[in-house]
Amino acid sequence: MSDLLTYLEHVFVERLDLWVLLGFVAQAMFTGRFVVQWIASERARRSVVPLAFWTFSLAGGALLLIYALHRRDPVFIIGQAAGLFIYTRNLFLIAGEKKRRMADTDQMDMPAAAER
Repeated sequence: MSDLLTYLEHVFVERLDLWVLLGFVAQAMFTGRFVVQWIASERARRSVVPLAFWTFSLAGGALLLIYALHRRDPVFIIGQAAGLFIYTRNLFLIAGEKKRRMADTDQMDMPAAAER
């Protein structure tokens, strides 16, 4: 039991610094996206991926990439960098869809030339 307590103290107390705190904040944001997705799906009674999911993904992924770069972990760096591309692309797709919907709504509101 003493060895376990010594290990836990080393990992969670002695090594605690600003970088570890950044890692915890990043991980909390990354976990937050799943909570947001779960709540949105429960409310809709179907699987939903809201905008906040991708926003949390991008913010958490960027912070985790910074943390991974500091830790010099090549597996973590590649994984987070690839994720950032996917999260950014999804945000652009959502923005494009919103822009198309707005354009369609504007066209519906304009009277046709034949109706004048």
